[in-house]
Amino acid sequence: MNKYVIFYIIGWILNIEAAFMLLPSICAIIYKEKSVFAFLITIVICLFIGIPLSLRKPKNRVFFAKEGFLIVALAWIVISIMGALPFYISGQIPSYVDALFEIISGFTTTGSSILTDIEAMDYCMLFWRSFAHWIGGMGVLVFLLAIFPMTDGESIHIMRAESPGPSVEKIVPKMRTTAILLYKIYLGMTLLQIVLLLLGGMPLFDALTITFGTAGTGGFAIKNTSIIPYTRYQQAVVTIFMFLFGVNFNIYYLILLRKFKESLKNEELKWYITIVTSAIILISLNIGGIKGFFKSIHHAAFQVSSIITTTGYATVDFNYWPTFSKVILVILMFIGACAGSTGGGIKVSRIVILLKSVRHEISYLTQKRSVKILRINGKKISNETARSVNLYFVAYMFIFTVSLLIISLDNHDFTTSFTAVASTLNNIGPGLEAIGPMGNFSNFSNLSKFVMMFDMLAGRLEIFPVLLPISLGISKIKSHKLTLPR
Repeated sequence: MNKYVIFYIIGWILNIEAAFMLLPSICAIIYKEKSVFAFLITIVICLFIGIPLSLRKPKNRVFFAKEGFLIVALAWIVISIMGALPFYISGQIPSYVDALFEIISGFTTTGSSILTDIEAMDYCMLFWRSFAHWIGGMGVLVFLLAIFPMTDGESIHIMRAESPGPSVEKIVPKMRTTAILLYKIYLGMTLLQIVLLLLGGMPLFDALTITFGTAGTGGFAIKNTSIIPYTRYQQAVVTIFMFLFGVNFNIYYLILLRKFKESLKNEELKWYITIVTSAIILISLNIGGIKGFFKSIHHAAFQVSSIITTTGYATVDFNYWPTFSKVILVILMFIGACAGSTGGGIKVSRIVILLKSVRHEISYLTQKRSVKILRINGKKISNETARSVNLYFVAYMFIFTVSLLIISLDNHDFTTSFTAVASTLNNIGPGLEAIGPMGNFSNFSNLSKFVMMFDMLAGRLEIFPVLLPISLGISKIKSHKLTLPR
């Protein structure tokens, strides 16, 4: 294993995080908040560790899949440990465990919060937790690839480990150029949403933080009542952009190339639109008697877009919706957005592959002579992709079950415990009952919070990069046991 290149990249990650912290520091200066010192101290710590690591250029910069997965896992753990420091040092979140939970929820674009009074936080802290969504949405390592020269053979391992979905495709031949294009699209859509919200009369600070949460599909709000206080127009803008950020970014590249027919033929996009439309219609009909027809469509569209893209904003407390509508929202939690988007969940493409695999197996059992090939977008699904999807699903269900068992020790009601795991593992944010859109995660034990922190990281990094360090640790322990003298 090339340890030197791992330390080298981690060093650069810390330097980048220090640079990102300059923005909330400026925010603190603008609003004359004393919390600025917490960011300045953290910046110094990041640079104190990061600069020496990044100055030692490794002679051998070649690494493979194992190092790529390990780099991604360690990078997200390190930026979370450092990112929690401003909350803790400033005293805005007195418990470091809670501060770590909050920032992991931010970076993984989950949006689950331990805060009981969000509006009591300083502006710079609210900015940092929302900005963490924007950083984590596209991925800090994808940002590193965009600014840092690296061969395609190396960068593809990082891209595959950090990017959501069953497979990662290059938009253009060079991976670094792909990363730059992705960030250009990401930044362009972010700026467009900010402008539209400002045109709707939203204050600049609100427009920035809400857009960060929308772009990263994170959902940290700056109001205790989420998006409820804002106008119908502003909510509609957020609805549209939540949906758009849940689409595979490759589709936007095709649109920029004016390949409209090719983009519209994308099978995952068709499924995504169908699922969203169906859910909106069903929920609108179900809650129509409560809200009125047009209000029902508005709130159903917002919540469906929010949940399937794993954003987590809310315009209503859907805890009070009929059971049928809540069940639909829970199902959407698991489905998630498209591969190659900033959304979480299992992903629409994986669901499609699993359903096609079931249909293929039934066809094989009933018509053994016929040989059918699994295809998506007219292309054959490789055995490797089908295998990885099946293994992902098995690992997903195992982590979900174990997490639910541990969290149930807190003796919350079943719905709260079940949706707590669903919301953190799928990077949603709110669940139902005690952790609904107007609730929070503060009443869980530290053990449960650590389990949910693991789930948030596992969900954002597609499970396997997080399991690799654990697997390597177990292997080392076993090897040490074997060499112990009798």
